[in-house]
Amino acid sequence: MGILYLAALLVSLTGMVVLDRRFGLFFFDRPRRAAIVLVAGVLFFVVWDLFGIGLGIFFRGETSFMTGLQVAPELPVEELFFLTLLCYLTMNVFRGAQLLLERRRAA
Repeated sequence: MGILYLAALLVSLTGMVVLDRRFGLFFFDRPRRAAIVLVAGVLFFVVWDLFGIGLGIFFRGETSFMTGLQVAPELPVEELFFLTLLCYLTMNVFRGAQLLLERRRAA
């Protein structure tokens, strides 16, 4: 059961890829720009997390659903996948909203 949360994150990321592919939202619209934006977003939040950990604000939660693997003290590997999902979801929603507004204006 220690991999359940990571598995859920991977399933969710797969869903983001499927939506992106179907509607050409992010990576399937402009892959180079998407890669830069996604990496920048994930790095921003990783640095944010590291500062929070260093200041004693953020702590790793103990649960049987997580792998127990850590990238750094108090920074579980699942956090990287969560941050990737968060950034990917945000960009898919942003681009999807843009496309809907463009379609609505054209009609």
